Amino acid sequence: MLPLAAQSMTGLPGLELQGLITLILQFFVAMLRIGAFLISSPLLGARWVPLQVRLTMSVMLTLIIWQYTTPVSVEMLTSYQAILIVFSEISIGLSAGLILTIWFSAVLLAGEKVAASSGLSFAAQMDPSTGGQTPVVSQIFYLFMLVLFTSTDGHLVAIHTLLDSYRILPIGVIPSFELFISAGIQAAGTMFYAASIIMLPFTVILLLINVSIGIITRSAPSLNLFSIGFPITLIGIFFVLYFSTTSLAISVSSLTDASLMNFQDIMKGLISG
Repeated sequence: MLPLAAQSMTGLPGLELQGLITLILQFFVAMLRIGAFLISSPLLGARWVPLQVRLTMSVMLTLIIWQYTTPVSVEMLTSYQAILIVFSEISIGLSAGLILTIWFSAVLLAGEKVAASSGLSFAAQMDPSTGGQTPVVSQIFYLFMLVLFTSTDGHLVAIHTLLDSYRILPIGVIPSFELFISAGIQAAGTMFYAASIIMLPFTVILLLINVSIGIITRSAPSLNLFSIGFPITLIGIFFVLYFSTTSLAISVSSLTDASLMNFQDIMKGLISG
């Protein structure tokens, strides 16, 4: 009688359901870091990417790393430490995605300044990634960088680095948030520096064009400055953009490599932080 009673007690369906709920909760906590990264990353975090695609990718990537991670214990998930764990996982994913987004914003800033100095700022369109009005030149630069980023498997390197962060910093370990703050400030400073390097050749050529127009206007005051200078500036910037495609590709490729290296250094620095 006793073995039959023990067997009937272990076969209760409520016990299996409780284990399933615990497994789903642990899976959800493991998915927070990946989901936050996909929301704030420059490629998959755009508004034109459907939310269903992000959720599907989050679930698939979590299934990949699920067998290599140690799930958080039920005691931690049912205590006050669960709030710290959820906050830290979301902070890691959001910080990693935002730092990459800041690096990618360098080409947007460079394109905006080139358009403003050449008169192409009138040609603006709705940016699907931010929802605001941006010049067409900025969109061309940004799409150019996305094409180079995906063609060189940069998105795969970023995802692999994020998945590797589970080994460096397991779930439940609180990281040092000073590392993310300093990395964000450094990325912001590098964004302005890289934008200045990209837009410097265009600015110098536009300066030479404006100086030449000023000399012509000074020597022949009867000429209308706006009827001559504005078309010449537009034609000149179109030629410069066409012939500087190769050098622009080298600059954007270097910016992509630097952003990935910085992203990997941040993820590797979590273990020391």
